[in-house]
Amino acid sequence: MTRDSTDQAGGERRVRVAIAGLGNCASSLLQGIDHYRHVPAEAQEAWGLMHLEMGGYRPADVEVVAAFDIDCRKVGHPLHEAAFAEPNCTKAISDSISKSEVVVQMGPVHDGVAEHMADYPADKSFRVADDKPVDVARVLEETQADVLVSYLPVGSSKAVQAYAEACLATGVSFINCVPVFIVSDPQWGERFRAAGIPCAGDDIKSQVGATILHRIISRLFVDRGVKLDRSYQLNTGGNTDFLNMLARERLASKKISKTEAVTSQIPYDIGADNIHIGPSDYVPWQKDNKLCFLRIEGKGFGGAPIELEARLSVQDSPNSAGIVIDVIRYVQVARDRGLAGPMLPISAYTMKHPPVQMPDVEAARRIEEFLANGGAR
Repeated sequence: MTRDSTDQAGGERRVRVAIAGLGNCASSLLQGIDHYRHVPAEAQEAWGLMHLEMGGYRPADVEVVAAFDIDCRKVGHPLHEAAFAEPNCTKAISDSISKSEVVVQMGPVHDGVAEHMADYPADKSFRVADDKPVDVARVLEETQADVLVSYLPVGSSKAVQAYAEACLATGVSFINCVPVFIVSDPQWGERFRAAGIPCAGDDIKSQVGATILHRIISRLFVDRGVKLDRSYQLNTGGNTDFLNMLARERLASKKISKTEAVTSQIPYDIGADNIHIGPSDYVPWQKDNKLCFLRIEGKGFGGAPIELEARLSVQDSPNSAGIVIDVIRYVQVARDRGLAGPMLPISAYTMKHPPVQMPDVEAARRIEEFLANGGAR
């Protein structure tokens, strides 16, 4: 069901992308596409990416052809304007986004809005647009999208499923950056495989974020023979992701995703009471700056105690955008090769809750093999 990625006008290979959710992460993705557009073609390195060119695709080959949101400040506005509309507050990594003819369309609402969101001053202007939701599948067909990237809020299970169904109906690949278990669910994964569509997910890991840092340090303790006894990870931020997560009932899958990403690196059970991982609080003035406070306790030689504490400060949205550009291009290469179903190494390397957890070095090795010679997907 996959389409030819050749641009009909110029003969160049393109990845035609639709985005669901025009928040900070989408804004950083769009800015990054423009930023790397100006990196010279002969450049051998591009910091922030696995490779400047991946399977014949550069970041500039990623073309956004459709966008969906439900916020009245974004629906009906051109993509390059909506990406900077409130409440977006991510740090700018590009002076501007190229002018786009794409207009943000009204997506399905379902459970995409936490009821408390409009009660906070930082988001007091939020209102669901009055527009009638479009037929997402029809838009994907009309725009000839190859890939849809889901950036919906945490807890938007029904809304994420609606976009996944639209992808299945149209042969569009699904990249799920949020903690709703689609790609990692065996039944959903089999549906994508049966439909001949490659997909990747679930819940994006940042380039150097709280989860990857926690995973690596936990693995270090294990590999060096230290018994890991207990650990916590507390995060604060001031973007709408953290505001949305104040509704604790929307956090169930998020906590599972983040916790399993870390415990998968520990080959024994330390007990549910001895590990706490998850968002801690919303601090408005932090905006898109995310702070992680990490503590690990263990026992070394002779039972001697070892304790580690770390503080990580990152710009949350740019930290994940380069990862998403890499996933988009990998999935498009899989489409070009006629592969289908969950893409395991790229999901393991870039997502907190992939279908199969792998050590990051193993996932990275398998990704390189895939890109070099069509190795394991």
